[in-house]
Parts: sequence; C-alpha cells; structure tokens
Amino acid sequence: MSLQVVVVAVLSLVAAGAHALPSNPPPYHPPAPSYHAPAPSYHAPRPTYAPAPSYSPRPSYHAPAQYADTHPQYNTQYAVKDDYAGLNFGAQEARDGYDTQGSYNVLLPDGRLQTVTYYVNGDSGYVAEVTYQGEAQYPAHGYGHKPSYGHAPAPSYGHSPRPSYH
Repeated sequence: MSLQVVVVAVLSLVAAGAHALPSNPPPYHPPAPSYHAPAPSYHAPRPTYAPAPSYSPRPSYHAPAQYADTHPQYNTQYAVKDDYAGLNFGAQEARDGYDTQGSYNVLLPDGRLQTVTYYVNGDSGYVAEVTYQGEAQYPAHGYGHKPSYGHAPAPSYGHSPRPSYH
C-alpha cells in the first residue's frame, strides 16, 4: 500500500505542475512610453539665500601702501680704469621726468677710446652720437697678447721615490 501512496503522490505532483505552467504563455505587452516633457521656461530661477548676501567684503589684510606719483629724477655714474689689466670704461646718466641724457665709454682693443653720448626727450626715442679718441694701432706681430714671462722652465726628472711593498 505504501507503494501505491507514493505513486499517487508523484502523479499528482506531475499533474499539478503541468497545470501550473501553460504551454503557450500570453504575449508580453510593455507599457506605453510617456513623452510629456516639461514646458521650457525662459526665466532664470531666482536664487534664495538663507543669509542675506553682503556686497561689502571686509579684507583680512592691510590695505597696500599708497605711494605718491612723483616725478622720476636721478643722477648716477661709475668709472673703472685699470692700466695693468688694460681696462678703461665708465658711464653716467641723469634723468629728470621723461628727459634722460648720458654717456658711456670703453677702451677698444685697438687702443681707441669709444664714447657714446645719448639723450631721450619724451617720446622722441633714443638718439646717440658715437665718437672715438686716439688712433687705431695694430701691433706688427699680429693680434693677441704677448706673454711677459720669458721661456717656459725645463722639466726636471729627478729621483722619484720607489714604491715599497710590505
């Protein structure tokens, strides 16, 4: 009898499963899409602020120092003359507002002293005049500096210490 109960139970489960799943399911119909976009608004939204905005910021630093707009004025000069090294140059310049004048000079390798005198008046630009003092001299032995020390010393090959190995 127990075998009959088991067979009947199994058959009833198979029959119940067959009725639970239909052989032809109904077709799927997705929901219709909704294309209702919100109407465009051409008015900017008004911002809302919790605290009222402050348009007068208070800096946490000190205000920069205020300098008077003064008329620029200066006078400067320098000169270098070293006969041993053969150097001779210098410059001087004076400015009063937009007017500047000055000069600079240099001893050229050919022995002449070149002087440039210039001025600037407002927007006229840089105007220069170049002059030379002396006469160019070229040594007979060619360009360059002749060494002042005579002959080079002869090498000395004295006794050198012998290495010792311990």
